[in-house]
Amino acid sequence: MHPPLCIVGPSDAGKTTLLESLVAELAAAGRVGAIKSIHHDIEIDTPGKDTHRHRTAGADTVVGLTPSLSFEITPGGKTDADSEGALLESTVGDLQAAGYEFILIEGFHTAAYPKLVVGDRPAAPPVVARGPPPAFDISALATAMIEGTLLDADPV
Repeated sequence: MHPPLCIVGPSDAGKTTLLESLVAELAAAGRVGAIKSIHHDIEIDTPGKDTHRHRTAGADTVVGLTPSLSFEITPGGKTDADSEGALLESTVGDLQAAGYEFILIEGFHTAAYPKLVVGDRPAAPPVVARGPPPAFDISALATAMIEGTLLDADPV
């Protein structure tokens, strides 16, 4: 199993673009899951629609199944967890148990997972590479992840 990789940095530094590029490279080698740290509450459901009504009526979990996508809305965000780290660990564990070979995490700069730091931001070790988005060699990073050598070499 490949270790998850965090992509961290300030807002508008290019983290999402970097993550998109890595997903595109890794997808041919296995299933890719992505986790995004969001610092404010958002409403991902449409008020007044059936799934939203199920949830506001008291359903603990609502699952929506469309012709091309499925989604699950379950209470238990960051404020309900023992810690952000515990919630991240649990979420990573769920994705690993579901068979995802690669897990990319946008945010969580204090997590114990390897990190790419976009821009100039403090981040807890291990930091694999640091720099502006153009400094990252996406193909080399993806190859290092696939081969399990991300922490052994400097892929940037």
